[in-house]
Amino acid sequence: QVHLVESGGGSVQAGGSLTLSCLSSGSTYGICMGWFRQVPGKEREEVALIGADGRSDYASAVQGRFTISRDDPLKILHLQMKSLKPEDTAIYYCAAATGCYSGSCCNQANYWGQGTQVTVSS
Repeated sequence: QVHLVESGGGSVQAGGSLTLSCLSSGSTYGICMGWFRQVPGKEREEVALIGADGRSDYASAVQGRFTISRDDPLKILHLQMKSLKPEDTAIYYCAAATGCYSGSCCNQANYWGQGTQVTVSS
């Protein structure tokens, strides 16, 4: 069982930055983790994934602006967000795919955090 808790959300003006963090109750060694986001009325979408080997993958909408990183000894996942846009406004969820080491299965998350709100104003 893995319990994920996000922090770091908030409100920021367009062009600003925020860093989200996700603390896991269980070990993060050997598993794929990622960030997803959802806007009310729309489907949840993948933002960034990072394998246990450190390989990362980003949605085209955030490529070059967001950076995902992991600290396995501390069991923390981060998402550094720069040059934020109003369209980045969403609830951001931390996720873990415990059955996946890296690669295409990274998006098959089986554990989710409760989400943290990010609001970007123009």
